[in-house]
Amino acid sequence: MTVIDFYHSAADRLAVVVRLVAREATARTPMRILTPDATATEKVDRLLWAAPPTGFLPHCRMDSPLASATPVWIDHRLEHAGPASILVNLCADPPPFFSRFERLVEVVTADDADVLAGRQRFRYYRERGYELRAHDAGAWT
Repeated sequence: MTVIDFYHSAADRLAVVVRLVAREATARTPMRILTPDATATEKVDRLLWAAPPTGFLPHCRMDSPLASATPVWIDHRLEHAGPASILVNLCADPPPFFSRFERLVEVVTADDADVLAGRQRFRYYRERGYELRAHDAGAWT
C-alpha cells in the first residue's frame, strides 16, 4: 500500500520539491512530479535545470523520447503508465492514480488556502487507511 509523506510548513513548495528530487536522484529512483498545469510544469522543469547550482537533476516530460532512461518525469497529465516508485503531487486534489506508487509526497506551504487543501487531502488518505507520515519542511529553505 502507498505510504504518504506530508511535508508541511514549507516556505517555498518548489524548493522543497527540488531538494527531495536531489535526495532521490543518487539512487535513480523513478519519480513523477504531477503539476496542476502547463505553466507549473514549465516552472518545475526550469528549476530542475538550474538546481542544484553545481549539478543537474536528470528529468524530462512524460512524452519525451528519453523518458524510459530518465528517472524523473514532470507533467500535468492526470495519467501515468510508467515506473511507479515516488509521486510528488503539486495539485490541490489527490491524483486519481496515486495508489500505483510506493510513495506519495505532498508538500504544503503555510498559506491558508494551501493548508486547507492539504488537510482535505490528508483526511482523504487517512479515511482510506493509508499510512501517513508528517515532516516539518519549514526550516528547509
